[in-house]
Amino acid sequence: MSQLTAPVGLREPAHQVSPRAITYWRAGALAGSLVVWIAAIAIYVFALVERPWWTTAILVVVLLEPLVHLFVMPPLRFRIHRWEITDTAIHTRSGWLSIDTRIAPLSRVQTVDTTQGAIMRLFNLASLTVTTASAAGPISIDCLDQDVARRLVHELTEITGASEGDAT
Repeated sequence: MSQLTAPVGLREPAHQVSPRAITYWRAGALAGSLVVWIAAIAIYVFALVERPWWTTAILVVVLLEPLVHLFVMPPLRFRIHRWEITDTAIHTRSGWLSIDTRIAPLSRVQTVDTTQGAIMRLFNLASLTVTTASAAGPISIDCLDQDVARRLVHELTEITGASEGDAT
């Protein structure tokens, strides 16, 4: 029977995403907030003939809740999202309500992709997706500076290309 040892403290990944991620996430939250605000006000004004006091209270909550998402989520998410690529593994941490930490050996990497949508291009950001031979799915690093993402693709391609295995 093997003995369990005390858990070793896992250090956080060394790098943060681009500081422009805060503005990018805020822009996305603002777009979602506008939809909620327009819908809530339209329902309140046009759909309710009688307005009991509680409908106004609900409207206020519905109008204020997106402000939390708009102002609290982006800087919190920026502090949490971190990444690091070493000679042996890729380590990421992401989320803001639920925090996800992933570590994958580079010997298991199968593909490395970048994604850059139209809005991301406006902010010079890109996302890196590393597909591994893992049932947990790919590892993503969102909101990297686009030049950093390109450099990482090149580095990961070189590191994994030097490996003799087939990443399975």
